[in-house]
Amino acid sequence: MKTITIKNLDTFTGTILIPVFETYSKSLVPIEFQGVSVNSKVFYGKKDTHYIVEKYDSTHIFIGLGKDSDYKSLKTIFRRISSKQKESFCSNIALVLPEQFTADQVEATISGLHLGTYDLGHFKKTEIHPFLKESFELLLMTKKDYSESVAKGLKIADAQLEILRLVDLPPNKVTPKYLSNWANESGKKFGFQVEVLGYEASKTAGLGAFLAVGKGSENEPQFVIMNYSPKNADTKTKHIGLVGKGITFDTGGLNIKTSGMLHMKCDMAGGAAVFGAMQLIADLKLPVKVTAIVPCAENAVDAKSFLPSDVIHSYNGTSIEIIDTDAEGRLVLADGISYLIKNFKPEYIVDIATLTGSAVGTFGYECAALFTNNEAISKKLQESGDAIGERLWQLPLWECYKSDIESDIADVKNYSGKPVAGAISAAKFLEYFTENHKAWAHLDIAGVAFGDDEFAKSKHATAYGVHLLTKFIENL
Repeated sequence: MKTITIKNLDTFTGTILIPVFETYSKSLVPIEFQGVSVNSKVFYGKKDTHYIVEKYDSTHIFIGLGKDSDYKSLKTIFRRISSKQKESFCSNIALVLPEQFTADQVEATISGLHLGTYDLGHFKKTEIHPFLKESFELLLMTKKDYSESVAKGLKIADAQLEILRLVDLPPNKVTPKYLSNWANESGKKFGFQVEVLGYEASKTAGLGAFLAVGKGSENEPQFVIMNYSPKNADTKTKHIGLVGKGITFDTGGLNIKTSGMLHMKCDMAGGAAVFGAMQLIADLKLPVKVTAIVPCAENAVDAKSFLPSDVIHSYNGTSIEIIDTDAEGRLVLADGISYLIKNFKPEYIVDIATLTGSAVGTFGYECAALFTNNEAISKKLQESGDAIGERLWQLPLWECYKSDIESDIADVKNYSGKPVAGAISAAKFLEYFTENHKAWAHLDIAGVAFGDDEFAKSKHATAYGVHLLTKFIENL
């Protein structure tokens, strides 16, 4: 999407988007814009409402913002307008930016408008969104210079749009190889290095837990390693490590799922969030070093599939008793975390995954579960999430939960076997592989990465985590 800043709309004809803060329903003063007025009885700027007026050869869309809209609300409001009112759009479209808007509000507005171009019908014949036409230019009427906020808003939406596609596309399209190819292309375009370990290279490297999960599939697992470094990086440049679960489809393995398998294409949403964050971090040219690992595999049912009661060995030499083959995400993350620590030694580590139904049982679909023993990291992550509407809430990692992963035959077991505290025992399992790293956090995004909202009839991706990880890194 291209944008052009203008001072007025004196000679403009087309579609005009007019954001309006809420007054009240009995206000004697109507909402007014350049000779076009709307009585408060029909529209007074209430949040999540809009009103359309045809006048002066233009379509005026008045958009209710409520009394005070936060970042996420603004983003959703303008995504809704972009997505659902596109039939009202002329070839010329202008957005009036209110004088009281902050830079963050402009960023959210532009990002939302661009996100509204997303269409879930990837295999349907649909008309291209007006904003995506090559000749399209969005006019921004403002007296202030918001060029940086506009550019950043578009880059955030670009990264999130990529991840919406990755998570929503079907598993016969998005295989581990598809993801590694995506990473290579993104790295070339945005400026980060990519290394991919296939089956043989992963075997040579000793990634036993990762390979155990992927060996039942005809689609070769891909261990994707990405490195971003800014210009003029030196020993003082902060180094952040990211790890994302990239299970492109999860049948449960031989402990096959008895329900919910339809939506298991979303089980790579944590890895996708890391992919999107890498694109955005490189696109924004943040002054940090980032190493990201996404172990990509398909957990399938086959004669070669790993078995319940198997004992496997992870990258760092830990023996793992397999209690449940459906607790596979923590296995690939364990190797990802160990590989990251041994070979790259980042100062901070965040792993992100659609890991447990327990997290959904605890928080529903409103926020993700956060685990860390570093209170400074916890605060930074929660503040970053609150600022953009990608919420987190911390759960404990007390030592009393360590017994949930103790095994008689191996160093650890991958599942407690209990119907309670599943998200916590999974986090304790991952903690075992951090080698007591002082600044590690685990995000369980099972309830927020894929769900229902007004933008489609079926469950679909949210791109949760792309902006959160980037915002967290910006705030370090």
